[in-house]
Amino acid sequence: MAGPSYEENIRHWAFSSTQRATCSLEPGTASDVGIVLQVLGKNIIPFAVKGGGHTLNPGFSFTTGIQTKSCMTPNCGLSLGAGVIWDDVYAALERRGVTVVGGRVSGIRVAGYSWLTNQYGLAVDNVESFELVLRNGTVIDVTESSHPDLFFGLRGVVTKFILKTHPQGRIWGGIVVYPETSVDQVTRATAHFSANNDDPKAQIIMSINYAAGNVSYVHANPREYTPYPAPGVFDVFLDIPASIKDVNTRSLLSLVLVASSLLEIGPPPSESGIFNTMTVTKYSVELIEAAINETLSLGPTLVTSSAVFGSYSFIPAMPTALKRNSTSFASPPLHKKPVVPIVLSFGWTSEFSDDMMHDLFRKSTSTLFNRAISRGQGVKDAPLYSNCAIFDTPLERMYGNNVECLRKIKNQVDPHRVMDLAGGFKF
Repeated sequence: MAGPSYEENIRHWAFSSTQRATCSLEPGTASDVGIVLQVLGKNIIPFAVKGGGHTLNPGFSFTTGIQTKSCMTPNCGLSLGAGVIWDDVYAALERRGVTVVGGRVSGIRVAGYSWLTNQYGLAVDNVESFELVLRNGTVIDVTESSHPDLFFGLRGVVTKFILKTHPQGRIWGGIVVYPETSVDQVTRATAHFSANNDDPKAQIIMSINYAAGNVSYVHANPREYTPYPAPGVFDVFLDIPASIKDVNTRSLLSLVLVASSLLEIGPPPSESGIFNTMTVTKYSVELIEAAINETLSLGPTLVTSSAVFGSYSFIPAMPTALKRNSTSFASPPLHKKPVVPIVLSFGWTSEFSDDMMHDLFRKSTSTLFNRAISRGQGVKDAPLYSNCAIFDTPLERMYGNNVECLRKIKNQVDPHRVMDLAGGFKF
């Protein structure tokens, strides 16, 4: 009989990402993980490794085999257990006057773009070392100097991260929700900010959200990494008529929590959902308008397919953002031009709509991508943001010329393909 710990271990952010595993495990130490991997590999048993349960791709962190949950050992200084959520990290570090480059919304685990990306790069750029469990059960500490191949392309189960910290005081920021009548103004303000912002401490996320096929609101998260905004940086956003405005001087944790307290960013746990992404060189007015048109044109089909939520998120980053750290990682690979992602998410209620929704999602992404290409954005081979790429995305679209190197690392470190028993993109 399944108990509360089993239900928690298999639970994911979206209903479609939860499967009834044969059993669930929550190893307490890296050595425990090593023992589990040896048993699973010897007996060729499918398994999945869950961090925060935020993955929406089918079979990536959930399974009908053996479900393992990452250790949630509380962070201590720079050391983070792989199952710790950013909310807890920020709360602990706040008392010390420092922070780390981490997630921007509540409830997610270690990875991705951050409110500090303009200043310090991606979260992965700020990792000093990984505690890694290899397929044979060996536990090693991976740094760029000790194991450059594994630091470049991890192969195994990560149980701990050692991260760089950065000074952190109170900041200015929050969320502004706009009615449909303000969409045009927000569109132009976002395009202007993306093209002209030169303050690395200033960032926004602008999302176009809809319900039942209609644009219901757009929201922006303006943020300045000082207690007060630089003069004029966000005036254009604050002057637009809004239905909700919660912007003030606060802690970083408060900023991360405020959006979640006001809005559901993504499908609720009772729904099915999927992410996808595309990469562009700029957020032009025309491209943002094309995203709005997608929400409206898909409306009738989405309603009949049980869709209840959709979001197109624009995440401006300065051209230097991905060059803040010289450390070499497999993702994102180098590209000839600075690029930024558009992140899409859909939510629906009927499991019978999964295939249809996935197809609609791919078509919508392709429509926006082709619009960018037709307007001269040279992004045909630009790397995609792997955290949000849909499950059948070709490896070359995320890792570029690094794919062959990653396959060699895999064959050297995991010749018996134990990690192939788990989910994720396959090399």
